[in-house]
Amino acid sequence: MGIRIIKLPDVGEGVAEAELVEWHVEVGQSVLEDQLLAAVMTDKATVEIPSPVAGTVVALGAEVGGVVAVGAELVRLEVAGEGNEEVVAAPREAAVPAERPAALVKTAAPPSPGPSVPTAPSASASRAPIGPPRPAGEKPLASPAVRRRARDAGVDLRQVRGTGPAGRIGHDDLDAFLRGTSKAVASTARAANTGVETVKIIGLRRRIAQKMAESKRRVAHFSYVEEVDVTALEELRAALNAENRPDRPRLTLMPFLMQALVKAVADFPEMNALYDDEAETLERHGGVHIGIATQTPAGLMVPVVRHCEARGLWDCAAEVQRLAEAAREGRTTRAELSGSTITITSLGALGGIVTTPVINRPEVAIIGVNKEAVRPVWQGAQFVPRTMMNLSSSFDHRVIDGYVAARFVQRIKGLIEAPATIFMEA
Repeated sequence: MGIRIIKLPDVGEGVAEAELVEWHVEVGQSVLEDQLLAAVMTDKATVEIPSPVAGTVVALGAEVGGVVAVGAELVRLEVAGEGNEEVVAAPREAAVPAERPAALVKTAAPPSPGPSVPTAPSASASRAPIGPPRPAGEKPLASPAVRRRARDAGVDLRQVRGTGPAGRIGHDDLDAFLRGTSKAVASTARAANTGVETVKIIGLRRRIAQKMAESKRRVAHFSYVEEVDVTALEELRAALNAENRPDRPRLTLMPFLMQALVKAVADFPEMNALYDDEAETLERHGGVHIGIATQTPAGLMVPVVRHCEARGLWDCAAEVQRLAEAAREGRTTRAELSGSTITITSLGALGGIVTTPVINRPEVAIIGVNKEAVRPVWQGAQFVPRTMMNLSSSFDHRVIDGYVAARFVQRIKGLIEAPATIFMEA
């Protein structure tokens, strides 16, 4: 028997180190050749590291969240025959790289969400074995996906008995626990929960935190909120969707706003720009590349719809739908997550009344969409019901004056309130 040391390989593009975001193996586990050992994240991508040989894991070189230098020991394996410390695993780039996170950020491949939590267990389901609480400070072994499911279900993983190697808790173990305790939980008297879970901020969430803090620290944000009457636009949208053509996607508010934004930035080119605060230059772009903030299981991502000035309404709708699905499923490419010149962020039905979105630096403007609501609006002689919505937008005050920002939003408002003008040629 010998020892084979697997080192962190050169993942390319001049990267000198990477953050370890997930282990796929643990000490004592047998691995096969080409089996995944770990996932690491750089500023450019999430990379999976496979094993070049079969063997047994003897030691792990870092904890999740730790930073590992290229060439440093990652995994130590016991292998048949002689060891060879010089052989390094070839990296495998994941499907979704992480490129320029921002206000809102772009990202890396999300972990598999795993099977859904059962909501109606059968009466014949057997009671899950419930292990005693682990000693204080001992962290249950489980993947991030299992931990997320347990957290959402309000389950303390220290109470779940794992059937995997070294007591590792899998999705099946969590399912069994939930089946076995559903009736007991319903009939148990309320009790104080004194548990505290320490969650280490790693991977995409760490990069989101860093980029958000950097944007707030370096950009002079100010926000401007305007109420917009979307009654006519909603009537137009409903009429177009009623055609129900199979060759066209269903329209939401987003493609209309994108088309209005294209017309507005033609009048205000300083909004469709990137500010280099070190060189003190503003790059005004002719192409309108709109970032669409998208919530995914891995965090907030901003896929980019390129050259919206050359796209029609349904083209914009189809591209937004395609990119949103790809982002949620972890299939976006690096090019699809970079290069935006202005961003739209929306919380959909959860949009609230007012938000203060963070600018997707180095952009200088971000347009925030709040929820729609039918409200009484005074129209000269009487109140009439109108569908109203707020636009909550933020701007970089270093290069955008408040008066200009207000005129820009008013331009968007005028286009949305008279949606036919969105499609009129100058």
